[in-house]
Amino acid sequence: MRRSIKAVFGCAAALVLLTLSLAASVLAGPLEDAIAADDKGDYATALPLLHQLAEQGNAQAQYRLGSMYDEGRGVAQSDADALKWYRMAAEQGNASAQYDLALMYSEGQGVAQNYTEAAKWYVKAANQGDAAAQYNLGVMYGEAQGVAQDYLEAAKWFGKAAEQGNADAQYNLGVMYFVGQGVTQDAAEAAKWFRKAAEQGAPVAQYNLAVMLNKGQGVPRNEAEGLQWCIKSAEHGYAPAQNLLGLAYEDGNGAPQDYDAAAKWYRTAAERGYALAQLNFARLYDHGYGVPQDPTEAVNWIRKSAEQGFALAEKTLGDRYMSGKGVAQDTAEAVTWYRKAAEHGNADADNTLGAIYAEGRGVPRDYVRAYAWFSLAMLAGDQRAQGNRDIAARNMTPAEIAEAEQLAQKAKPRK
Repeated sequence: MRRSIKAVFGCAAALVLLTLSLAASVLAGPLEDAIAADDKGDYATALPLLHQLAEQGNAQAQYRLGSMYDEGRGVAQSDADALKWYRMAAEQGNASAQYDLALMYSEGQGVAQNYTEAAKWYVKAANQGDAAAQYNLGVMYGEAQGVAQDYLEAAKWFGKAAEQGNADAQYNLGVMYFVGQGVTQDAAEAAKWFRKAAEQGAPVAQYNLAVMLNKGQGVPRNEAEGLQWCIKSAEHGYAPAQNLLGLAYEDGNGAPQDYDAAAKWYRTAAERGYALAQLNFARLYDHGYGVPQDPTEAVNWIRKSAEQGFALAEKTLGDRYMSGKGVAQDTAEAVTWYRKAAEHGNADADNTLGAIYAEGRGVPRDYVRAYAWFSLAMLAGDQRAQGNRDIAARNMTPAEIAEAEQLAQKAKPRK
């Protein structure tokens, strides 16, 4: 009797499955037609079909309708309607809708920005294997957005996305292995993930891989291969790679020495606003390498770099005003730029300011200020500063030394 009951239930189950299968095929036709019409830009056909299916509770139709409102495809763009349909689909477990809903919360699009809510929906999509959600969740754990900062979790989610081929995740995972953040520091593993991202055309990964190949860091040293990755990154418009390529051609390091090529790549990066390239390009004008020798033009590029707060350029500009090379000599302006460089942590500028005040070059001689600047240079690691401070101290009273030490103590926090 039990056997026959089982048989009856088995038949009933088969009948139910068949019915469901038929129902699914009935729904699949209009849904497929709607998606095909949307893909072709036939929104007049797609929109009513999707609305009908979405209102019947079809999650995929709800998601597609949400994306139409999100992008203004065939309808007036509406964050409110996008949010509404994404939420309906997300609550039914549609991973793509969960991702887009999270993105709207993350960016505050059509809803108050809420990283906690964003993280909640990213988790749901990530747990279904959505690589983009896994990557974004990794970012949120890394930056403490909506979740407690947790580099182990960040590395875990980057790893999951990276294994699925997400280039951004591969790059970030490479960085984490390089610095030992959330994972054991491992240069070889960093190089492996940089290579994977580089092979997908990620310029930053291409640059990092080039640097590691040039140094033999985590990989056998191979300057020729490093140069090729640097070229790829530079051609993608990544300014640090363009600057590095300029340096390679200027020095003949891993590439034939070619000042014209060096000037080309420095200029490209400099015109993009990359401060180090601007300073390097100025050096070519100083020497007439690949460009006409022109100290005034050199100062123009040094100034562009210095105005971005690049400490070495600020110090260099101070030197130009002090010497009058390429610019009218102006000690007061030199001191202004030395101060900026010192405030940005340039130890050489600290020491130079100390010397200026100790010698009274263009400013009243002031051993208290000189001692203070030499002290700051010592803290920043300038090897000459100790001797210079000792010389200044010979001309000072104990009270003046105490005043100078207090002055240096107040100036300690450096950018």
